[in-house]
Amino acid sequence: MRLLAMLLAMLGLIHPAAAATTLDGNFTQGGLVIGRTAPGSTVVLDGRTVRVAPDGLFVIGFHRDAPASAELLVTGPDGGTDRRSLAITPRSYDIQRIDGLPPRMVTPPAEVLERIKRENARIAALREIDRPEPLFRSGFVWPATGRISGVYGSQRILNGEAKQPHYGVDVAAPVGTPIKAPADGVVILAEADLYYTGGTVILDHGHGLSSAFLHLSSVAVKPGDRLRQGDVLGALGATGRVTGPHLDWRMNWFESRIDPQLLVPPMPGS
Repeated sequence: MRLLAMLLAMLGLIHPAAAATTLDGNFTQGGLVIGRTAPGSTVVLDGRTVRVAPDGLFVIGFHRDAPASAELLVTGPDGGTDRRSLAITPRSYDIQRIDGLPPRMVTPPAEVLERIKRENARIAALREIDRPEPLFRSGFVWPATGRISGVYGSQRILNGEAKQPHYGVDVAAPVGTPIKAPADGVVILAEADLYYTGGTVILDHGHGLSSAFLHLSSVAVKPGDRLRQGDVLGALGATGRVTGPHLDWRMNWFESRIDPQLLVPPMPGS
């Protein structure tokens, strides 16, 4: 298809901006797409300007509940445009209803609400960082291996109250299992004790793409550390609000929640 587009551009049947832009990834809710376009181009997704690396590399992502289509507009360095309507495949999610729970298991106690609000605001601000380095070009591997005990998009309705969906993939393994960077990145948060997530590390992969590693028993990095894929950042644990030891690996493209499982091969031994 890329060769055909280049040939049509040479014949003047499509604009060079269209021929120069390729997209590769998962066009589905929770999916991530890597794009390449002519250096110096401008890329806009649904009205949001997307960072483009000097060599034309860029990344876009779709939230768990993304609508059925998105509009991508690429403007080449010569002013020519390539407008595409991207079809986003919907997904079905595991929804569980649990009734009869004590209220304390459904709603946090009042004395910690201010702490939760403060921690959430801090993390939301970090997810708006638009680092110019496309560190995600290293590709992704599993940060830990083990039994998958929770999947992206699932949700519980407790005593009739819909709780926030699960936005990551859970990997159950023994406490102390090393957690490794799934891709190159820069540490932008390293905390030993957040209310919900306990020991938490957030790794910035560039262009608004980040990974979060939750419930760690220990944190081995600090903000500003630069990690290569495979570097140890902490150890698996059962800290925060959990029922057992596991890693909760989450990913964001800015505020859009990405499914990490779509970026890695099947879990070894699964």
